[in-house]
Amino acid sequence: MGHRRTITGSRILITGASQGIGKALAEAAAARGAKVLACARKVELLNDVAQQIRAKGGVIEVVQADITSPDDRQRLVETAEKVFGGLDILVNNAGIGATGHFADCSAERLREIMEVNFFGLTETTRVFLPLLKKGNQPAIVNISSIAGKRGIPARSEYSASKFAVQGFSEALRAELAKDGVDVLVVCPGLTQTNFSQNMIEQKALVKLDHMRGMSAEDVAWHTLKTIEKGYNETCLTLRGKLMVLVSRFLPWVADIVVRRKVRGLFKDEIEARQKNPVEPIDHGRPA
Repeated sequence: MGHRRTITGSRILITGASQGIGKALAEAAAARGAKVLACARKVELLNDVAQQIRAKGGVIEVVQADITSPDDRQRLVETAEKVFGGLDILVNNAGIGATGHFADCSAERLREIMEVNFFGLTETTRVFLPLLKKGNQPAIVNISSIAGKRGIPARSEYSASKFAVQGFSEALRAELAKDGVDVLVVCPGLTQTNFSQNMIEQKALVKLDHMRGMSAEDVAWHTLKTIEKGYNETCLTLRGKLMVLVSRFLPWVADIVVRRKVRGLFKDEIEARQKNPVEPIDHGRPA
């Protein structure tokens, strides 16, 4: 458990704040009296969020920024210092995804996902550490995923990026204990956002219906509760929690379930291969 804190009066940076969970977080935090610094790549959407928040009396500043850019990350630090005099809470929310089997996808796709979901997150954290160490009840909040607790077929790259976030968060939590900086992790399951529409690529045979998931507003509420209570980790949705429990205590069951699912999807391909096995390549014998 980390420290308890109040949202009111806290200076909060939220990355990826133009849509989905980030937008809902910015609105909810501002409504509770936080001073919000919101960033994203799409400035038009950011400005819309800011307009809605200010119309309700909330305090928000926006910065168009790409967290994979060193210059943009430094500009965020400078803005936080100039506008709010520092930072108390960093919410690393920005992320991208893609679907499709690993063997059918490019190395460039994997690198792009890792660049945003992991390196962008870690390097944003790095540049803000000096400010956070001087903040009031400071915390780093990493928005991970249930996919960071159990790898999901056809989402291997996204799962890998979120597993990396989990490992980084656990190690950093121990390292920053001496500085009084909490490292908290929130793992949403399916969430009603435009995440699937904004994916780099979609090649999975089975599409996850995000509209069946938790609303972005509910995820934001649980995230703010995590921050207030100082929970080290929060996993969301009943299905997500069950998946985490089964993977932890009965991993072999989870393995059987996902293998059967994949084999069922590729039944025709498997049967065709069994009927027409590939002849081994004769490389000849050494002289």
